[in-house]
Amino acid sequence: MPTFVYSANGPSGIVTGELSASDRTEAFALLGRQRLQPFKLDIVNIQAAAKAATATASKGAAEAKKKAAVAAPATASNGQIKLKLNQVLLFTEELSDLIAAGIQLEPALGTMERRRELSGIKVLAATLRSKVRDGMSFSKAVAATSPSFGNLFCALASAGEASGSLDVILKRQVAYMRSLQELRGKVIFALIYPAFLIVAALGVTVLFVVYLIPKLTELLDSTGGSLPMAAQVIVKISDVAKGYWWVGAIAGTMITILFKAWIKRPESQIPWAKLQLRVPLFGGVMQARFYVQFLETLSNLIGNGLPMMHAMQLTQNATDNVFLRGELEPVIRNVGEGVALSKALERSGHFPPLLIDIVSVGEQTGKLAEALAKGASRFDRELSSRIEKLSAMIQPAIVCLMAGLVGTMAYLMITTIFKTISGMKM
Repeated sequence: MPTFVYSANGPSGIVTGELSASDRTEAFALLGRQRLQPFKLDIVNIQAAAKAATATASKGAAEAKKKAAVAAPATASNGQIKLKLNQVLLFTEELSDLIAAGIQLEPALGTMERRRELSGIKVLAATLRSKVRDGMSFSKAVAATSPSFGNLFCALASAGEASGSLDVILKRQVAYMRSLQELRGKVIFALIYPAFLIVAALGVTVLFVVYLIPKLTELLDSTGGSLPMAAQVIVKISDVAKGYWWVGAIAGTMITILFKAWIKRPESQIPWAKLQLRVPLFGGVMQARFYVQFLETLSNLIGNGLPMMHAMQLTQNATDNVFLRGELEPVIRNVGEGVALSKALERSGHFPPLLIDIVSVGEQTGKLAEALAKGASRFDRELSSRIEKLSAMIQPAIVCLMAGLVGTMAYLMITTIFKTISGMKM
């Protein structure tokens, strides 16, 4: 029977020792009964391990085929499993609950693997459990299995494994991901109604120009009358649109392709990201969203015990806007040279004074993580207020625009109808 050397997290701290088991699965089960969570498990007696591996080869092959059949629909071509944000959130929440209840990591993943719901979560749990059984740490297994979790999650999971507080860190990640999900939902929800109004306005305009005005033109021509000048212009536009719509379609397609190609160029990403921040109304919302995410991410990382430099680098990687990500580079460099974070942020010139004051207070009190979390809440309230104001400004503006378009078309139709009636009387 092979002998295993292990290092594990236990109720009293990190424990090392040896045990005998037929295979790695039994070794994990024996450690789990002792309430030990192994993060290192190596085989000492290789010959006995080879015999045990031969005895269980057929069983392992059958299980591998079964897992491959289940995993195939949710696995990408590169072998990694991609999950949506809500699936990542659900997986993290369930795993943190299981570990907090005293269940070791490998049995907890086994419980999630036996989920009745056939989804990417089930496939991910099965893959992670297999890698953890083979001696890989949870953080490395997640990084190698799914790109949906990101560097932040893997770094925090690694810190949780080293400190024995994986369940606590996972719970904090759940709260952090929920806040990001709510933040993203606020921005998207604020744009839904204006987008609907714009589409409706364009639809009404197309209906008047392409169908209603030409019908009235035919009616007026039959009476020998003439259209008003504005209506004649609209009719000309309608005729051109009907006769040469394919030119507009080709031109629109070419512009879209060229625009996407320009955005994908490395030298164009920074100008495009900078332009997004300068869009009236919406640019301010994007900047406010960056401040909230910056504070929340940094608070989460520092609160989980990561060093300032490592936390800043991960925060930079989590920033979506390429331009803002580049602006964090001198901040990280100054912090690495020993400059206080508040001073480094002030030197960058891209952070509001209120944010810098919040960071400064946290540094002086020695409770930087708490100060950052409170600052994130404050900026989140300001972001909500800004989004509400944006919605309040956009909706009346679009309604007025629609009223102007519909009113103009209605005026032209009524004028045309009156001319038609006048021509019939004459």
